[in-house]
Amino acid sequence: MRLSGMLETLDARLAQAHGGELGHLDFLQVLCQDEITRRETVAFQRRLQRAQFEQQVTLEEFDFAASPKLPAAQIRDLAALRWLHAGESVIRFGPVGVGKTHVAQALGHLAIRLGAHVHFAKTSRILAELAGGHADRTWEKRMRELVRPDVLILDDFAMRQLTAAQADDLYELVSERQGRSLIVTSNRAPSDWYPLFPNPVVAESLLDRLINTSHQVIMNGPSYRPNKRPRPARTANSDYVRESCTWSSPGSSPTAPCLLRPPRRWTYFKNGSQPDTSRPG
Repeated sequence: MRLSGMLETLDARLAQAHGGELGHLDFLQVLCQDEITRRETVAFQRRLQRAQFEQQVTLEEFDFAASPKLPAAQIRDLAALRWLHAGESVIRFGPVGVGKTHVAQALGHLAIRLGAHVHFAKTSRILAELAGGHADRTWEKRMRELVRPDVLILDDFAMRQLTAAQADDLYELVSERQGRSLIVTSNRAPSDWYPLFPNPVVAESLLDRLINTSHQVIMNGPSYRPNKRPRPARTANSDYVRESCTWSSPGSSPTAPCLLRPPRRWTYFKNGSQPDTSRPG
């Protein structure tokens, strides 16, 4: 019957029952809940794996304080996922490094928690897959796979000029996903997308369908990435300043050993008490 969730907790539940903590009916109810919990956990992990996120990030761990210019209230409102239930889309645009991809994946993670199926991919990768479908006659199959998820995340949308074939593929994708949610991230504002399409009629039709049924979020501010960089490890001499170095020419390595002195902000003490002003500071 594939009741491994019950099997894993059976001994513990029997011990509770023998100890008088669970009656007969409670015992059966708890075992059934154990099985339901196991199945939900397995299904969640399977959906998370199929999403193919670059990173498994959540909105709870996003540092809004790193950039006060970010529309935190609008982003938290989107976390309620009303747009998903309505079949609407989300467009996030702004400069490089402000956290657009992080927030897009975090919204996808929230959708997965609610049982939705999500797929994440770079837009260039999606276009390459569809182009391959034209070559090996699997285009329709590949398109169905992109239409199937409840949420499709197109990262780095409108990065460069599109070919006529790419524009047509995007048009078909957006049209086929009518009523299903998209999350789009871009370094360009939607008004700047039109010149990237070789055919203005295709551009108008595609972008009208996408933009007019979406929530647009302008993400501005300093780059979020420096806050995530690992800090270099401190060494024993990391607070010292090099001096007395001799170079043979600018940009070359020193020809004589460099002496290390403490930086001038340091204060020296005698016997661990009063400052010693006899040494240079």
